[in-house]
Amino acid sequence: MERPFVFINAAMSADGKISTVERVQTRISGGKDLDRVDALRAGSDAIMVGIGTVLADNPSLTVKSKKRRENRKQAEKDENPIRIIVDSSARTPIDAGILIRGSGKRIIAVSKRAIIEDIDRLGEKAEIMVCGREEVDLKKLLHLLWLRGVKRLMVEGGAILNWSLVSQGLVDEIYIYLGNIIIGGADAPTLVDGTGFVTDMAKLELLSAKRMDKGILLQWRVCN
Repeated sequence: MERPFVFINAAMSADGKISTVERVQTRISGGKDLDRVDALRAGSDAIMVGIGTVLADNPSLTVKSKKRRENRKQAEKDENPIRIIVDSSARTPIDAGILIRGSGKRIIAVSKRAIIEDIDRLGEKAEIMVCGREEVDLKKLLHLLWLRGVKRLMVEGGAILNWSLVSQGLVDEIYIYLGNIIIGGADAPTLVDGTGFVTDMAKLELLSAKRMDKGILLQWRVCN
């Protein structure tokens, strides 16, 4: 089944945490890395996050650089990539940053167990795609996105969505900014949570390692 090229981008602490035990967003990287992330967004057809990230961080996922937005317009694209929320139960707040900040298309992927009234409410702000019975069928969703012209998909978390994609062999590359802090906490989210592998772990090939700000940027290929 054809799908977009999928890459995860994340910043994590030296001990592998992406936020605190309270799920509070923590500044891990610096200005150079934030600009790198903005360039990745501008070069993508779509950006995907899970509902947990929306509820915890309320991101807008917009392209911040005016020049990059102008370059996208000159290429006859929207200023911002399509922004996608994976939200099986349709819990996205109607005033979520993704839905009210910046121009461009929005998609909320839900499952059949979502309440019709919630779907109708969110349908006023975004296109609703029903994929899967109890949980969003990510393979089906990615194929539908590919059919709509999404060839490069950036994933910005969170840990559960990352696990779902990696465990199903749906990720091609991973960018990790490893920061110079330690967060700690047994229950603090890591880059990939979920149930975890017992055998046949996902294997990675290191493509590059580069010092940036006060940490290091790692680029991995996932050996699916």
